[in-house]
Amino acid sequence: MPTITSRQNPIVVRYRAAARGENPDWILLDGAHLIGEALAAGVAMAEAAVTAAAGDRALSDIRSELERAGVEVVSVSNAVMDALSPVRTPSGIVALCRRPASTESAVYASASPLVVMAIDVQDPGNVGAIVRVAEAAGAAGLVAVGACADPFGWKALRGSMGSALRLPIVATPAAEDAVAAARRHRCRVVSLVPRGGRSLYDAELQGPVAVLVGSEGTGVAPALVDAADDRITIPMAPPVESLNTATAAALVLYEARRQRSSSR
Repeated sequence: MPTITSRQNPIVVRYRAAARGENPDWILLDGAHLIGEALAAGVAMAEAAVTAAAGDRALSDIRSELERAGVEVVSVSNAVMDALSPVRTPSGIVALCRRPASTESAVYASASPLVVMAIDVQDPGNVGAIVRVAEAAGAAGLVAVGACADPFGWKALRGSMGSALRLPIVATPAAEDAVAAARRHRCRVVSLVPRGGRSLYDAELQGPVAVLVGSEGTGVAPALVDAADDRITIPMAPPVESLNTATAAALVLYEARRQRSSSR
């Protein structure tokens, strides 16, 4: 198969549009690991492009796997790959796949769901890290609320390392609607607050729970904090007054996992 060498090729337009989130049906995957995770998760793959990197075993293996799955794979020059990939140092392989579809029912499907609500978390890396730790801690799903970065944007996908392709994720524009949905599914709503809440280690995180995680700058909005069933503060030694939002989410989710494991 001939190698595409022109940056004016229509393939460049498709990948750049996906990287910018202009087509809500398609997402861009960069790297052999992430593409392999998508294949394992059964995500519908449209096409892939790979550089002619002779001797790169990882690229050769994932290309073979894509071709066995019936995915069209084209070879591109390094210059074209630089145009296709949004990352500073391209991995050598990119793919377009269908955005995984999920529903509110899927997020709350378990008997005792632990659900993360990422409210206005605008850094894609933080969103990806929260998705990753949510899956690792056994959470049932994630709700991206308000101005939250897209969990399926290319930066967030790299941060979640494939977890977004498996964990049920939905987006809800209004925080009030997201909280109302959690209550319909019998969840207690707990909000993270930087100070003045119940210590994390005294909090009740068993049973159906929705955890509100706020934005990097302002945290959870006061109206949502006031409406929550409980407010949780992570103990910190002075002079530290706050934690990265993904770190805070990880601590709460793993405390929930510990409590749930010890009660079995």
